[in-house]
Amino acid sequence: MSTLLDETTLRMLTANRWAMPVMALLSREHGSRFAVIAARFGLSSHSLTRCLQHLRDAGWVAPNPGHGHPLRPEYVLTEAGLAVGGACERIMASREKLGLAAADLPRWGLPVVAGLGAEWTRFGTLQSRLAPVTPRALSQTLQGMIGQDLVKRRLEDQFPPVPFYGLTGRGQDLAGAMLG
Repeated sequence: MSTLLDETTLRMLTANRWAMPVMALLSREHGSRFAVIAARFGLSSHSLTRCLQHLRDAGWVAPNPGHGHPLRPEYVLTEAGLAVGGACERIMASREKLGLAAADLPRWGLPVVAGLGAEWTRFGTLQSRLAPVTPRALSQTLQGMIGQDLVKRRLEDQFPPVPFYGLTGRGQDLAGAMLG
């Protein structure tokens, strides 16, 4: 599957639970203030500080050089962050449409959607696509996503049975938001 976000970018976004919602907010509102972001998502100052530092380290967010006026945003997207922020807006809109809160998708959720694509995939193949994901993390992610009706599992009638994973219609909707 060809995604708008490359594999590295997607992993950086999912490495921090709040990175994608914060990027979407900064993109939608052309920047924001620390207190507004914290209030919007109910974040502690420590969690938001860690998230913003993660986004700054990625080169997507910067302090507003013109900050000083009470109505000016403290944080804005960098040139590199504009494209990532637009993609985050589309993905967050799709998540909201599907009723998926930030906590509903684990860290490996979006990489799994990107890794599955349109075809049925074996567990080992998916694990190698998503390296360095551990078997346990991948198994738990797949189970949670099956519960959210984003992924489906089918067993090939062999001995031993071979499980294959694919996207449901809801999962394909989420994948569609990630396509470029």
